[in-house]
Amino acid sequence: MAKNEANNSALKIIPLGGLHEIGKNTCLFEYDDEIILLDAGLAFPTEAMHGVNIVLPDTTYLRENRHKIKGMIVTHGHEDHIGGIAFHLKQFDIPVIYGPRLAMAMLEGKLEEAGVRDRTEIRTVLPRDVVRIGKNFLVEYIRNTHSIADSFTVAIHTPLGVVIHTGDFKIDHTPVDGEKFDLQRLAEHGEKGVLCLLSDSTNAEVPGFTPSERSVYPNLERVFSQAPGRLFVTTFASSVHRINMILDIAKKQNRVVTVVGRSMLNLIAHARNLGYIKCEDNLLQPLHAVRNLPDERVLVLTTGSQGELMAAMTRIANKEHPHIKIRQGDTVVFSANPIPGNTIAVVNTIDKLMIQGAKVVYGRDKGIHVSGHGCQEEQKLMIALTRPKFFVPFHGEHRMLVKHAETAQSMGIPAENMIIIQNGDIVELTEDAIRVAGKVPSGIELVDTTSSGMVSAKVLQERQRMASEGIITIAAAIDWNGKLLAKPEIHLRGVVTSVERSLLQTWVKQRIEEILTVRWTEFAPGGEAADIDWGGLQGTLERELQRSIRRELQCQPSVTLLMQIPDEPPVKVADGRRRRTRTAAQVAS
Repeated sequence: MAKNEANNSALKIIPLGGLHEIGKNTCLFEYDDEIILLDAGLAFPTEAMHGVNIVLPDTTYLRENRHKIKGMIVTHGHEDHIGGIAFHLKQFDIPVIYGPRLAMAMLEGKLEEAGVRDRTEIRTVLPRDVVRIGKNFLVEYIRNTHSIADSFTVAIHTPLGVVIHTGDFKIDHTPVDGEKFDLQRLAEHGEKGVLCLLSDSTNAEVPGFTPSERSVYPNLERVFSQAPGRLFVTTFASSVHRINMILDIAKKQNRVVTVVGRSMLNLIAHARNLGYIKCEDNLLQPLHAVRNLPDERVLVLTTGSQGELMAAMTRIANKEHPHIKIRQGDTVVFSANPIPGNTIAVVNTIDKLMIQGAKVVYGRDKGIHVSGHGCQEEQKLMIALTRPKFFVPFHGEHRMLVKHAETAQSMGIPAENMIIIQNGDIVELTEDAIRVAGKVPSGIELVDTTSSGMVSAKVLQERQRMASEGIITIAAAIDWNGKLLAKPEIHLRGVVTSVERSLLQTWVKQRIEEILTVRWTEFAPGGEAADIDWGGLQGTLERELQRSIRRELQCQPSVTLLMQIPDEPPVKVADGRRRRTRTAAQVAS
């Protein structure tokens, strides 16, 4: 931990992700020697994160304090809230995880796939269930409404008082599944006294109320009815309510639905098993079964509403999907708005679909998507019902947090009773005060495309350099006397230069010979071949060549030296002269 003035008798709230950003929502609560986690999400990489599949928060603090972890509470099943759990369990155990049935069903599959199912116990909860974690935390689950079914706000009872974490929420008075926000229970906590409210800030800049999910239904129904041929619909895979509506409209309009995309298939399977999605079996058909149906009877439900590189809709747009090609007369519906950072990927996908002849229906003005996060009036209602003593805006970029704090102040919460924090800040909460009392590591951890290893900052920098400036590979053979055996071979990949390869080769040869002449004795002390430090020599040559090449070419390529040396050192014969046993070369790695 960095600077830390924390009071051990205070409640500490430490966000590791989700602040000043969208995604990887991860927070921990600590009292005395006990820690509980609330959610553990992931984010997706930027274009500059080459080869990176998943972005996670830095969990150094949790690894260092793994002995204090007593359990986890999960608010709902979105990837930015549960997607990191399987990765974290490879580094530290979590004794028990409590969460909604849908989220826990999805999580169980992830843990099985990652081979870490045995490192925790999964327990499901229902509305108003209360669970004890350790001796200091009593957690109550309060039903809320969001863009995924089975979503909760939590009231965390601590020795100092009740802290309410809203989770992601909107206040939907006409939810598709009939599961209404338990506003009564929030008000009861407000009557008894809430020490602190941590509240979702995603739509803090938007005035008014977020429309009900049900308001999308007639607009989707109209758009679907106007599609003359095949109908493709893409939305968030986790949008159970939206998928329910799409299936219902498809049945009314005599269309058969085929689902494309692994995450969509998995979620629908879990949601059907739990009763969150209800439809007749014959409505859902595999892709091969709908090929012989008339186009006007086919609806293809796909992933890829955010332009994700490997998602089904993106692959279709890129003409890379093995079984689906866009045809003239197809209609593609984007029932989702781009989240921050994805706009370019989404519009590129839309352009490619239109070029191939599809009619694409998208945009906020079509009324085919609504947010799952509450706007300013819902945020005000949350504050009015809970009447917290202290307030911390959560989940959102900086401007959203600032705006939410302004809204809270307009509701009567004093400015000195609220703080705007960053990932890694230690929020110290007592009965009488709230403050930032230090900081823990709060960067990011990058998971490689293989999902098996972490990408270090150094590796990422190397990838970025190779992508932006290219790479130069030099192969040089050196004998036991520190002499070049042949002219070095040079290979350029992605390097822009006006220098001819032959001239560059001659210049590199001269530079290697200069370094060997001046510094050979550093690596061959005493002149004994068996004692030569080949690794040190290779590192020195590579560094010096990189500096020289960058200076001469006025660019910043990565330089890799493949150094070849004889297999075995020479041996002495009777007359005192040296004789080499073999002359085959190998690459020193």
